[in-house]
Amino acid sequence: MPKTYDPKEVETRWYTHWEESGYFSPDLEAEAPSFAIMIPPPNVTGTLHMGHAFQDTLMDALTRYHRMRGHRTLWQPGSDHAGIATQMVVERQLEQEGQTRHDLGRQAFVERVWEWKETSGNVITQQLRRMGASCDWSRERFTMDAGLSRAVNEVFVRLFHEGLIYRGQRLVNWDPVLHTAISDLEVESEEEAGHLWHFRYPLSDGSGHVTVATTRPETMLGDQAVAVHPEDERYTNLIGKTIRLPLAEREIPVIADEYVDPEFGSGCVKITPAHDFNDYEMGRRHDLPMLNILTEDARINDNAPEAYRGLDRYAARERVVADLEAQGLLEAVEDHNLMVPRGDRSGTVIEPFLTDQWFVKVGPLAKPAIEAVENGAIRFVPENWAKTYYEWMYNLEDWCISRQIWWGHRVPVWYCAECDGDHLMLHGLGDLGQGGTPNDLKAHGVLLEEAINQAEHIHVGSGATPIVPGEGGQQPAQCPHCGSTHLIQDPDVLDTWFSSALWPFSTLGWPEKTKELETFYPTSVLVTGFDIIFFWVARMIMMGLKFMDDVPFEEVYVHGLVRDSEGNKMSKSKGNVLDPLDLIDGIDLEALVEKRTSAMMQPAKAKAIEKMTRKEFPEGIPAFGADALRFTFASLATMGRDIKFDLGRIEGYRNFCTKLWNAARFNLMNVTEPPAEDTAPGWADRWIVSRLQRTEAEVAEAMAAYRFNDAAHTVYDFIWHSYCDWYLELVKPALNGDDAAAAESARRTMIRVLEASLRLLHPFMPFITEEIWQKVAPLAGKAGATIMRQPYPEADEGRMDSDAEAEFEWLEAFVGAVRSIRGEMNINPNQAIPLLLRGGGERDRQRVEAHRALIDALARPESVEWVPEGTEPPQSATGLAGDLQVLVPLEGLIDVEAEIQRLDKELEKVGGDLERSRKKLDNPSFKDKAPADVVAKEQEKLAEFEDRQQQLQDQRDRLASLKG
Repeated sequence: MPKTYDPKEVETRWYTHWEESGYFSPDLEAEAPSFAIMIPPPNVTGTLHMGHAFQDTLMDALTRYHRMRGHRTLWQPGSDHAGIATQMVVERQLEQEGQTRHDLGRQAFVERVWEWKETSGNVITQQLRRMGASCDWSRERFTMDAGLSRAVNEVFVRLFHEGLIYRGQRLVNWDPVLHTAISDLEVESEEEAGHLWHFRYPLSDGSGHVTVATTRPETMLGDQAVAVHPEDERYTNLIGKTIRLPLAEREIPVIADEYVDPEFGSGCVKITPAHDFNDYEMGRRHDLPMLNILTEDARINDNAPEAYRGLDRYAARERVVADLEAQGLLEAVEDHNLMVPRGDRSGTVIEPFLTDQWFVKVGPLAKPAIEAVENGAIRFVPENWAKTYYEWMYNLEDWCISRQIWWGHRVPVWYCAECDGDHLMLHGLGDLGQGGTPNDLKAHGVLLEEAINQAEHIHVGSGATPIVPGEGGQQPAQCPHCGSTHLIQDPDVLDTWFSSALWPFSTLGWPEKTKELETFYPTSVLVTGFDIIFFWVARMIMMGLKFMDDVPFEEVYVHGLVRDSEGNKMSKSKGNVLDPLDLIDGIDLEALVEKRTSAMMQPAKAKAIEKMTRKEFPEGIPAFGADALRFTFASLATMGRDIKFDLGRIEGYRNFCTKLWNAARFNLMNVTEPPAEDTAPGWADRWIVSRLQRTEAEVAEAMAAYRFNDAAHTVYDFIWHSYCDWYLELVKPALNGDDAAAAESARRTMIRVLEASLRLLHPFMPFITEEIWQKVAPLAGKAGATIMRQPYPEADEGRMDSDAEAEFEWLEAFVGAVRSIRGEMNINPNQAIPLLLRGGGERDRQRVEAHRALIDALARPESVEWVPEGTEPPQSATGLAGDLQVLVPLEGLIDVEAEIQRLDKELEKVGGDLERSRKKLDNPSFKDKAPADVVAKEQEKLAEFEDRQQQLQDQRDRLASLKG
């Protein structure tokens, strides 16, 4: 083996070999339990970020663990077509070419997107390979594959014919830039500075006015009522009266509704059902008109007074405020911070917008999905996430599944141009004209077939009758009502979440009855973040129960977010993002600065991020390798908690790789052929084998409970401390001694325990374990092409040896006492020191004699002597090994007075740090004004200073006691 470990060379070489050899693919014909896990399909536009890397590390660890346990194991990979995100990527490309998608037309644009997907998409799947993801890439799927598209159409058609999909007009999140409805997950709400305008609305009978407040004055043009609380005594006499709506010159009623908070503002609330989600629900309760005053691009439409038509919403806001002020109806304006919803793709402010959309009626689907969790068919880990699931499921609104974009699964619905001649509008007909309804076009001699083929955009009116085909969702040949072949497909595409809701069974071949479905559905566990429990997890459960009559997975493991070392969320705007591939392969400082800053940033922001980056990474980020990163994630995966990613941890686990590598080299230098079987093991051999059994049992228990951090820590502690730090030191006297049988036993045990340790570690660190295992396995009596197909170690209680463990515990305590004295008294670890022993029992004397060679090797004493009974030892530092006192005479070893002076200086320094920290925390302006995470960090520092002060004081007290 080379002297140093080269992660990149080893990792790239082995991954290529694994994939080419088909090791990731399950044997469907094997007689074995199945284990299946579905990757949350990353966006085809995406790149690997820390959240992906964390999540995929856990999934891969589970996959490799179950594969080694002999299960038929499938980790299903794939990617999502990500409708809006992907369309925006290609539209930006066209913009750089001086074109828009409208210049190409729908069909040509979709073809362009497919071209981009084939050449530039799926970057993230290549990056996942670099992480070591052992997905079955031969089965990789894409949500717009032919097979998955067929499943989408089939589900839509079945739900429609059962009355669970309908087209209707409701309020949705509308992106005025993208001109489409978007989901709540695609809306980012942050607090922004704004204003609260107070307006007077005159009563129609001239008896006075009411005052209402709003943050969106332009929406008053669509007001349909003013609401008060039914028990608000100030306004009970007004309920049922009407108000003359200023500017619009309409009369609207005063209504009573318990939703109104009488303590907020004046207690009067303007109600605009078509432009506010809460108002929409109130409007439905009181049967108010739904008057939409905005166009698709958020301009004022023809439903508003003529003076405001065509104005952008913000220009209209200024005009409305000015006009009301001119009429003496502006009572007050105050600064007001409010939550502003913005589209995560466009960045524009989202509008609640009343429009015709396709919806899934979720009530009938939600009931069995709730019961599946209640009756234990699906278990959330940690269990508290079930409460979040219930909260969403009991308050479901019908699901808007249509989007007004071109990239995605086209809604499998058609309309007849003959039957619905007045309800359809064709736009952008090229040589045939600007557009019109089918009846208008026919009247002008335009052939409908040509118009349908050339139409760039189609608008479907509320009165159109949908033609939904039967099984398969293919376009019908003719209209079932009039026989016309002039059919127009619905222009909308389906929400990306609609196709991903089918992922657990569509990827396995549904609606066909495949061997894969029979073997792997329901899947075993879903690993996901909490933010998509509703958007994805709940919908998969609903669809799985509906179409497979079974849950899609038996357990849902919900992990936390990856945050930076200070606990802050990683974001490009904060400049604290870490790229997992940079951690694996390294990146120089200038490239890192360039990556973290952007020409789009404000110069001051970019400069601040550059300064922070140069301070944090003065030499860039070194290459740590995939194994070190994976093990860091596993060790931090405390159940249900967000993780703070600290570069110090990954550096420590890179050192773990080095430690393991050096241990393997030590083995290979001492074991050159398979050791003999006929030698009796020594107590150290029995001890390490016993520790291995207990480690295997603890790891199995932790993995079954998804306690990845416990499993990782247990393996780490065994390999680093028990095996490398202790066992390999314990056997050196045997390896270098004259007892051939003892040496052979040591060689046999050390190589076999190393081989088992590699298998134990493999799910977390697949690359280095494979590289070492290939060299170690033949010497340990193991054969096979790859470690990943070897059996995972299982504990054997019969090999647990309490006697050997007791011997080690005594020796560890003895040597530990000596090492503690060295550390506390600042004695050089290599300096030979005299040891005096006092107390204890006969068993201690026997052990000192039996383990004297090991004591000499590990504690490095100059001499070891027993203090005669009744004799006082010289001035000494003392440690304990059970009842046995281990003493180190200090005369000639250290200058006690000088050591006390050194400690006094350290105490003075830490005392100053402690005082400054206390003053800061006692300062009310700091505690009240500083961010909570900054205060928490200062409190942690205070606790560290207090601990350090106590440790130093204890050392000083011990030294002072030695002076007599």
